[in-house]
Amino acid sequence: MTYESSQDTVPRWSARDRILPAAKLMLGWVALLWALEAVDAVTGHSLDRFGVQPRDPAELVDVVPSSFIHFGFAHLAANSLPLLVLGFVAALSGLRRFVYAVVMIAVVGGLGVWLVAPAHTNTAGASGVIFGLFGFVLFSGFFERRPLGIVVGVLAAAYYGAGILAGLSPLQQGVSWQGHLLGLAAGVGAAFVLRRRQPQP
Repeated sequence: MTYESSQDTVPRWSARDRILPAAKLMLGWVALLWALEAVDAVTGHSLDRFGVQPRDPAELVDVVPSSFIHFGFAHLAANSLPLLVLGFVAALSGLRRFVYAVVMIAVVGGLGVWLVAPAHTNTAGASGVIFGLFGFVLFSGFFERRPLGIVVGVLAAAYYGAGILAGLSPLQQGVSWQGHLLGLAAGVGAAFVLRRRQPQP
């Protein structure tokens, strides 16, 4: 008996085909963020203007770029490791699927920040994408009913869960909990929309 595969079915696992490209992608992404922050530092923080300032129509073009800009190296350092780890785990499910998920998270989360963030604020940073990737990793296995995916999601929740909950608190000063919450919701939505079907005999 043979099985036909389609674009929406779960592909066969290949460590060689998935691990190395996922690692290269995430290392390149984090390196790009550090390069951008270096440019920002030497140009007097000229890139900070690419953050999202809410309800200004001219700021809609910054919805995606804001995820690549940080307010200082300390801000970027705090985001680098979770982005690297969660991004790597999410990218193991397939690079094309991963790119679709990140675009959905960045666009939906960024538009949400534009709509609901407090007036006269400037929101930037990869943390919204990080929260989205957490939601994506956490729920993908459940939506696809894959035991390995469920285990990975549980491990991610165990390791990052406390930090995620803290990042959703409105009591933190100078932190866009709205961006975190909307990114998380977008990641869960991406996990559902991009879920893969198990192959049928």
